[in-house]
Amino acid sequence: MESVMDPMEDHFLFKRAVGDTITEEVDGFQDKVKEDIQNIAYKTGLKKWQVIFAILVLIGFVIGGCFWCVWRFFKKKRPKDKKKGKDGKDQDDEDFLVDNEEEMDVKEELEIKQDSTKEYLGKLQYKLEYDFNAQSLNVTAIQCTELPALDLGGTSDPYVKVYLMPDKKRKFETKVHRKTLNPFFNETFSFKQVPYSETFDKTLVFAVFDYDRFSKHDQIGEVKVPLCMVDLAQTIEEWKDIQSVKVDDQYLGDICFSLRYVPTSGKLTVGILECKNLKKMDITGASDPYVKIKLLDRKGKRIGKKKKTSVKMGNLNPYYNESFVFIVEQEQLRRVSLELVVADYDRIGSSDPIGRVECGYNRKGLELKHWKEMVENPRRPIVHWHVLKDVEPGDDDDDEKKKEKKKEGEKKERKKEVDNNKIQ
Repeated sequence: MESVMDPMEDHFLFKRAVGDTITEEVDGFQDKVKEDIQNIAYKTGLKKWQVIFAILVLIGFVIGGCFWCVWRFFKKKRPKDKKKGKDGKDQDDEDFLVDNEEEMDVKEELEIKQDSTKEYLGKLQYKLEYDFNAQSLNVTAIQCTELPALDLGGTSDPYVKVYLMPDKKRKFETKVHRKTLNPFFNETFSFKQVPYSETFDKTLVFAVFDYDRFSKHDQIGEVKVPLCMVDLAQTIEEWKDIQSVKVDDQYLGDICFSLRYVPTSGKLTVGILECKNLKKMDITGASDPYVKIKLLDRKGKRIGKKKKTSVKMGNLNPYYNESFVFIVEQEQLRRVSLELVVADYDRIGSSDPIGRVECGYNRKGLELKHWKEMVENPRRPIVHWHVLKDVEPGDDDDDEKKKEKKKEGEKKERKKEVDNNKIQ
């Protein structure tokens, strides 16, 4: 009996010894943790419970981050049964593509629709009233709807800037409406001393922004209203879609010039006054602009010699005040047009065009209106501001083409001379 009990007692004593060592290690670890917490609390000046709470929060963040990473990993993995047919059998790649061709087309259409809806930036309602007695334009920004959410909370802090182009001197702003995608502003601004005759040269801009206290405000989009396309004799109230501000759709600048025609002598006088806010063409952030003027026939071919202004070096707002005379018979006024091209001068190579304006009976909008006013008001200079348009590929200067042809011809002659010398 004693022989049987001895091994059991030994086993019991061994387990007891192991348990004692484990409890000692646990007690030692607890004492060490308490000492570390006490040291941290002493160094940071915090209480013990504050240190323990901070450690627990840190551990919670680590565990939460691990769970999030695992969830993202399994979410991105494709399901294994995606290539199974309707009957549950496995299919090879070719059969899978054939059977799911229609599904792929539907998915592509949905993606295209989603891309098209991404550009929808909401709507803006505004009102325009022109006071002919006071010569003032009263603009009311009424409200916006369905604006995109630019803040983390799924909302925006929108406000609207209102100004007239091209001068941009007078700017107005609405109040900021916090955390809303459908702000109701109903604020009226008055642009004073704006004669009715000058409204045709101007464009009203509503720029919608999202207010940010700690960084640059994000522009949601804008609505442009060319006043030459609006009847200011009556009150206008309408909705318009907010358009995105694209870098490619770049503003090239404005040009101011006068047209004067004398029927008896057939003299057409073009006065180039100034340009504003021209596009930067040089690496230095400036341009060396000058203006080329020429008469065109119905086919777009040049008539006679072209005229050029002086070059204004390193200037984005050049002032010229230079006039040029063309001889045009009164009967030809309906068959010709006048083209003005603002170009950046380059000593090496050809000049780069910045933008162009063409006036004549074959044009539309302000370009047609300017030409008509010149014809209907003989001997009187008619002045207008025009927004520069993109230069089409076929609008390069003829003289520059001739220079390039001459250079090519000179190169060919030099090659011939070198070849003749080798033969001799």
